Amino acid sequence: MKVKSFKGMTCSIAGALEWVGDRWTMLILRDLFIGLSRFEEFRESLDIPPTTLSDRLKRMVEHGIVEKRPYQKAPLREEFILTPKGRDFWPILLSIAKWGDRHDASGAGAPPMRFVSDKSGSDVMLKLIDENEGTAVRPSDIHMEAGPAADAKVHWRLTQGRSHNPREA
Repeated sequence: MKVKSFKGMTCSIAGALEWVGDRWTMLILRDLFIGLSRFEEFRESLDIPPTTLSDRLKRMVEHGIVEKRPYQKAPLREEFILTPKGRDFWPILLSIAKWGDRHDASGAGAPPMRFVSDKSGSDVMLKLIDENEGTAVRPSDIHMEAGPAADAKVHWRLTQGRSHNPREA
């Protein structure tokens, strides 16, 4: 089954999904943040077919999320390192994990991994901050508006969405 491409859709979420929306890619990113960096480490961690892993890593390099660096010259062996763009994904991955923990997505009855502050040793939580005021904002107090690159479809979507607000359901 061929997966639909979101290329050309005027939506930052759709564009981001083109880069990292594949479930294997998300798990590779998880492993990169843990500190794994080599092909065989990913294979061992994920039990992923080598062709699938190779394809996902190639796409992540093409999108500038990771870069390859040699760690051995003869024979040449490369590891994969997060770029600044890739490191910017950390809060998103943390958000997904926290949501999964809250709803026991792992089925383990408790979080399989903790996200802990280096400073205090305490679990961390995510906060949304108003960029101008620097104050915390509740998710229920956020809405979407058309941005500078909004096309007709974005405006239509936002207009239709006003009649039913899932944040209030």
